[in-house]
Amino acid sequence: MAVEFGLLGEVTAHVDGRAVDLGPARQRCVLAALAVDVGRAVPVERLVERVWGPDAPVRARTTLHSYLSRLRQALADSGEVDVVRRSGGYALVVGGSEPAVDLHRFHELRGRARGDDVALLTEALALWRGEALTGLSGQWAEAERERLRHERLAVQHDLVDARLRAGQGGELVAELSARAAEHPLDERVAGQYLLALYRGGRQADALEHYRQVRERLVDELGTEPGAALQDLHRRVLTADPSLAADEAAARRVRSPAVPLQLPASPGSFTGRVPELAELDRILIDAAGADPTATPEGSPAAGSTVLISTIGGAGGLGKTWLALAWAHRVVGRFPDGQLFVDLRGFSPAGEPMTADEAVRGFLDALGVAAESVPVDPDARVARYRSLVAGRRMLIVLDNAATADQVVPLLPGSASCTVLVTSRNRLPGLVVRHGAHPLNLDVLTDAESRQLLVARLGAARVAAEEAAVADLVGLCGGFPLALGVIAARAAAEPHLPLADTVAELREHGLDAFDDTDPAASLPTVLSWSLHRLTEPQRTAFALLGIAPGPDTGLPAAANLTGLPERETRATLRALADASLLDRAPGGRYAMHDLVRAYATTVAHDHLPEPVRRTALERVLDFYLHTAHTAGRLMAPHAKSPTPEPPAPGVRPHPLPDDLAAMAWMSAEHAHLLAAQHTAAAHHHYHTVWHLARNLALFHWRRGHRHDELAVWQAALDAAAHLPDPAARIHAHRRLGRAHAQLGRHEEAIEHLRRALTLAGLHHDTSQHADIHNDLAGAWGQRGDDHKALHHARQSLELHRTLDNPVMEAYARNNVGWCAARVGDYDTAREHCLAALALHRRHHHADGEATALDSLGYIDHHTGHYEQALDHYEQALAIYRTLGHVHYTANSLDRLGHSHTALGRHDRARAEWREAMELYRQQGRDTDAERVRRQLDDLDSGAGDSGTGDSGTGDNGTGDSGTADEPDAVG
Repeated sequence: MAVEFGLLGEVTAHVDGRAVDLGPARQRCVLAALAVDVGRAVPVERLVERVWGPDAPVRARTTLHSYLSRLRQALADSGEVDVVRRSGGYALVVGGSEPAVDLHRFHELRGRARGDDVALLTEALALWRGEALTGLSGQWAEAERERLRHERLAVQHDLVDARLRAGQGGELVAELSARAAEHPLDERVAGQYLLALYRGGRQADALEHYRQVRERLVDELGTEPGAALQDLHRRVLTADPSLAADEAAARRVRSPAVPLQLPASPGSFTGRVPELAELDRILIDAAGADPTATPEGSPAAGSTVLISTIGGAGGLGKTWLALAWAHRVVGRFPDGQLFVDLRGFSPAGEPMTADEAVRGFLDALGVAAESVPVDPDARVARYRSLVAGRRMLIVLDNAATADQVVPLLPGSASCTVLVTSRNRLPGLVVRHGAHPLNLDVLTDAESRQLLVARLGAARVAAEEAAVADLVGLCGGFPLALGVIAARAAAEPHLPLADTVAELREHGLDAFDDTDPAASLPTVLSWSLHRLTEPQRTAFALLGIAPGPDTGLPAAANLTGLPERETRATLRALADASLLDRAPGGRYAMHDLVRAYATTVAHDHLPEPVRRTALERVLDFYLHTAHTAGRLMAPHAKSPTPEPPAPGVRPHPLPDDLAAMAWMSAEHAHLLAAQHTAAAHHHYHTVWHLARNLALFHWRRGHRHDELAVWQAALDAAAHLPDPAARIHAHRRLGRAHAQLGRHEEAIEHLRRALTLAGLHHDTSQHADIHNDLAGAWGQRGDDHKALHHARQSLELHRTLDNPVMEAYARNNVGWCAARVGDYDTAREHCLAALALHRRHHHADGEATALDSLGYIDHHTGHYEQALDHYEQALAIYRTLGHVHYTANSLDRLGHSHTALGRHDRARAEWREAMELYRQQGRDTDAERVRRQLDDLDSGAGDSGTGDSGTGDNGTGDSGTADEPDAVG
């Protein structure tokens, strides 16, 4: 994992190219005080003085320890950085062989350059991002900043001397003019400027500058120029031939060869408009001109070479994009274009070394074999000298690591480098300012455009349905589309529908090809070949994991690795472009990559390995969901699942809100886990997942999902020994059908449940089924039958010693009584229910009772009191994330506002209710509210019934508990 600290500008830290939040200025000063001496202990007294100065406050040591703790925490994810106690002080310890602090990298490059290597000196100065320690104050920071300013100036002087020795002159005038004005008494700068002017054909200007420098030295310091500057003046005055550029040196920085190594532009390249525009923008920002225009005059000025890195999975068209863009802007680079395939991911063997690539570039730049330096570092220096100051495009294709790339980076800002790699190369971003551009799959429109380019518009238009299928099956992968298009073009007599049928039958194998470079499975296998064995195993297991993506805890359970190792593995797969980082710390695979991972799992992992991995991840979802269900309904008597498989680590959840948040994030995965469990005959898991999802489904209004999970649970219950499982599944299916308005199906399942409960003398289930029958008849509009079943449910619940369940039953009787107009009985039962729920701190039940009381108040003309009850209920529903009943309460609240003549408030409540109904697929309710809004806008008013029409007051179910549901 690449870790970089920056002191040569603002104090920064990056891990894999991502900025780390280092906190306030003083905390950043602590890091800087350690980083200047990285790897060495800094005594506590010295740290305190560096951060607070000689008059440090009494609590400085305590605050220092706090800052150090926060820094450790901020840098913990890197796995390579720590702040350790050592020898009475603290040391910043960083793993890796290369300097992790830009200041130390600067010193290393300066030492290697020995004042004479243009490329190394240029690379050293490119590390500066502004004034050192920007944003830090205090005596130590000011002194350190001044010291480093002098170091930077010294290297700038060394670089100019090296360039002058290499035969340059006129091209340095602009830079030296500004420096001479900034340092008018610096004789070294004056001498450099004189020589540059002279070599630029401006002898008179050189002599005039000497006169001005001499006058200032005499006037301000009372001294004549030194002997070296006087001697240079004399030689300029006499046009000494020795001042001319050293031809041998000049030959080392100039080459008559203009390499034109770009391969042909992709013939059928389509799409990628945003990516091409982004590459154009990067070039424009650097050069300040139209990227496709032919430049005139000198190369664009800049402090560093421009680098763009194109990343993405194999088969996404990185090289196509690079070549298409390179040919678009080739006119910007009249001094030539270099191209090399670094073979980072190739079946031909190991990746090309940087030295091998440099040798190839030297040959292209016209260096005779006998003139190629023997030392590898000298070869790199010769290459950089040859491209210095030249407007060249350098394309480094198919890189595996940053180590391959860095030696090939010129030291001249006149060059542009374009890198493609399946791996993310954060080191290039951090150390060299590269602009990352990560490719995704093509859009459907771009995919269709590619097929038009390959097959012709007429053929594509003639088989629109088949083309749409092809686009979907190819998943936006240009390579997959290219393989299929090539076959279709070779067989124009065959309809595209036949190709679709072949793809459906053979899956990923259909994208194979005799040419390895045109075979999607083979191309993906090259990425896999570069991974470690544990990383390959994790990749394969992710292919069979349930759900569209994965989070860290689930992946750790799937692989059986500790979370820290799992995090590193996921990042390695993402860096290899086999996974995509998704929001919320999740990781996803493209469909075709996932299909390949599934194939790898079945072809290369033993069946026991696959089986135990699936058992672990299914148990992870099951037991975490069970914890969530217990937190959301702590009063529920929910059966405990069987113990988890060895090594399973359920995700810890502290409270109800955390449980709801986890359910929301993992909902799709829980549904997929149930499907996977059913396919592998884990019937116990299928049933318990349905039970633990129930309350979440009711709160969020996922009615169709609730129906699906309980249908699966009913199928699974046939294989379970406990008859209560079948009774419960029939009951839940009855409820789900009732909520969807399917009355006959609801009554059928509930009657079956009632019969089974009677056969097995299950009083608790009997009570719950009567509650659900009340709900079903209430949904149908038969409030008297609903009241009959609600009373039977209450009578049974009174015998079960469960006060929360009894409170639900009382509220249901109250709600049904209100629906038939018996408001006194209704209020009595609902107030009793409210008291019981509050006594037992059951927020869900409290909200349902409040909502029922609001309904009773409205229908007895107590509109202000109705508003108070509805708003209390609504606040609880919102806190619980209970979208289903939030919509119901908003709906009824609007009626009470209308009754009081507050139409603006009613309109606001109804609009929100309508939107929530639509989100849940409750189209009938949404349409009814729309009509209410139309009536309000037209002046027709409100019927005054206060009836939302939902037949549901939210006195609902805990989902995981055997408790009554709303009726009405």
